[in-house]
Amino acid sequence: MCGIIGIVSTAPVADRLLEGLRRMEYRGYDSAGVCTLHDGALVRRRAEGKLANLAAELARNPAPGTVGIAHTRWATHGAPTTSNAHPHATGEVALVHNGIIENYKPLREELLAEGRTLESETDSEVVAHLVSREVEDGASPEAAVAAVLPRLRGAFALAIAFRAHPGLLIGARLGSPLVVGYADGEMFLGSDALALAGLTQRIAYLEEGDWVVVTREGAEIRDAEGAAVERPVTTSGASAAAVEKGNYRHYMQKEIFEQPTVVAQTLSSYLRPAEGRVALPQFDFDLSAIRRVTIVACGTSFYAGMVAKYWFEQFARVPVDLDVASEFRYREPVLEEGGLALFISQSGETADTLAALRHCKAAGQTIAVVVNVPTSSMAREADLLLPTHAGPEIGVASTKAFTCQLAVLAALAAHLAVAKGRLSREEEAEIVRHLLEAPAALNAALDHDEDIEAMAPLVAGARDVLYLGRGADYPLALEGALKLKEISYIHAEGYASGEMKHGPIALIDEHVPVIVLAPSGPLFEKTVSNMEEVRARGGRVVLISDEDGLAEAGAGCLATIAMPRVHPLIAPLVYAVPVQLLAYHVACVKGTDVDQPRNLAKSVTVE
Repeated sequence: MCGIIGIVSTAPVADRLLEGLRRMEYRGYDSAGVCTLHDGALVRRRAEGKLANLAAELARNPAPGTVGIAHTRWATHGAPTTSNAHPHATGEVALVHNGIIENYKPLREELLAEGRTLESETDSEVVAHLVSREVEDGASPEAAVAAVLPRLRGAFALAIAFRAHPGLLIGARLGSPLVVGYADGEMFLGSDALALAGLTQRIAYLEEGDWVVVTREGAEIRDAEGAAVERPVTTSGASAAAVEKGNYRHYMQKEIFEQPTVVAQTLSSYLRPAEGRVALPQFDFDLSAIRRVTIVACGTSFYAGMVAKYWFEQFARVPVDLDVASEFRYREPVLEEGGLALFISQSGETADTLAALRHCKAAGQTIAVVVNVPTSSMAREADLLLPTHAGPEIGVASTKAFTCQLAVLAALAAHLAVAKGRLSREEEAEIVRHLLEAPAALNAALDHDEDIEAMAPLVAGARDVLYLGRGADYPLALEGALKLKEISYIHAEGYASGEMKHGPIALIDEHVPVIVLAPSGPLFEKTVSNMEEVRARGGRVVLISDEDGLAEAGAGCLATIAMPRVHPLIAPLVYAVPVQLLAYHVACVKGTDVDQPRNLAKSVTVE
C-alpha cells in the first residue's frame, strides 16, 4: 500500500525522493509528502492527491537538505487530507509509516492525557509522538526506537528522521516490507526494490521485527530482541526502465500486451520441451505424499487459485480447499496432516495471505507460494517457491501477473499428477505441448484488440453488467467482472452459467449486457442454453468464443469477440485477454483513471 523512501546522502535529496515516490505510484495512494533535514530543522512539504500536487508544492517551497524521507499514503485511519498526509512530525522527529497500528487508540489517549497536541486523525502520528517523547527525555534515537517498538501492535514499516541527528535515519518493519539500499557514500530505505531502482541495485531485506540505523557509511541492523544481525546484501535486478509506459497509453495496456512474452518467460522456467516434462524448482519434501491441497489468496489471485482447483482435481485427483485469505483463519479450518498449503500473491507481501501462510506453517502444513517477487516475505518463508516472471506490474488492476500465475499453476498441477501416478509421461508431454502453445494463442487473442475497442461503447453506458462461464471459465467470469468494477466503476458480477436461473436472471433486461465466455467444447452447448435464457428475456449478449462457437451461436448477439481455438487447458489464459481488454477499453471510454483507480492499492499490506 503506502510507499516509503528515505535517503542519507551528501547531495540534495528532495528531487530523488520525489522520483522514488513516482516509482511507487503503482502501489496506490491519495496523498504524499516529503521531509528533509536542513540547518537543524525538519522541513516538511505535503499535498493531497497526485504527486504532481506535491511537485508543485516543492516548486513553490523547496525542501533543501541531504537527508530525508518521503511517503505516498493510502488512507486507512483518517481522510486523505493534507493534515493526515505523511510525514508526521513533532519538534524533534519526523516519521513515515506503512501499515496499521492496531492499538493506536489507547496510545493516543495516553499522549493526549499528557497534554500533547496531535494534528491528524491517523494512527501513524501516535508513533512519531511516542518516539519524540523518548528523545525529549534524553534518549538517543536508537534507544528511543528500541523503547517504542515493543509497544506497537499491528503491522508497520517505519522510516524515522531526527532533527538533532541529521546524519541518520532509522527504519523498522513488522508485517510490512522494508529494504535497505547500499551505495558509496549514501544509503537508502525503501518499501521495495523498485522504489530504489535508479539509486542502487545493492539491497538487503529486513526480516520480521528487524530495525536498522542507516548512516552515510552503512547500516546497523538489529533484530526484535535488539541483537546485532547481518542480512545478506543482494543485487535486486529492479530497473527504473521497467516502470516506463513506452508508447502505450497506460501501464495496464502495456502489461496486457506483455503477456505473450512474460508467459513464455515463466513457462520456460518450468517446462522441458525436449523431454516433454515439467520441472519444478528444488524442494525437499515428497510431493507424492501430498493428500490435500489448501489454496489461499485474495482478489485476482484467488480466481487464479479457483482455476487451479479444477486442474488439481482433474489431473492429480487430489482434493482441494479454496479460501479467501481474509476469511481463512477465522473459520478455524481443519488442516490435515500431509497437506500442501498453496498461497498465491503478486507481491508476496499481501497481509491477509501472509498471515494465513503463517497460520498453516504453525499447523504443520507444507508451504508452497506462487509470487512475482522472489525475495518477498512469502517467498522467504516457503518450502517450495514457485516464482512467476511477469516483471514489475504497475497497473493496479492485475493482468500479466494473473496469466503468469495460471501458467505456473498449470505446470504444478501436471507435476503433482505425475508424482501421484495419475498422469503418464505421454500425457504429461501432451500437457507440456499445449502449455507451449499458450504464448502464440495469447498473441492471437491480442490481435482482436481493435474489435474489442470498437464494441466497448456498447458496454460503457451500462449501469450493471453480468459475466457468465462454465467450468474453468467460471473463474474467468468472476475475474472479468472484477476488472470491469476495478477500473470502470460499473457494477458487475460473475456467475456460473447454470446459476442464472437460480436468482440472477431476475436482473436481466435490455439495459444489462451479459458477457458470455464459451469456448467450443464439451460445455459449450450447456452455456449456450443458458445464454438463450438470457436473450429470451431481452438481455443483450456479448459472446466470447472461437470461430466454431461464434458460427453456431453468434447470430443475434449485441457483439461477438473471436478467440483462437485452443485446448481447454490453456483456455483460461487465453480468455483472460478479452475480459482484460474489454474492461480497459470501457474504462477509456468512461475516462476513468485506468492505472490508479479510486480507493484501490496495488499491494495490500494491511488487513
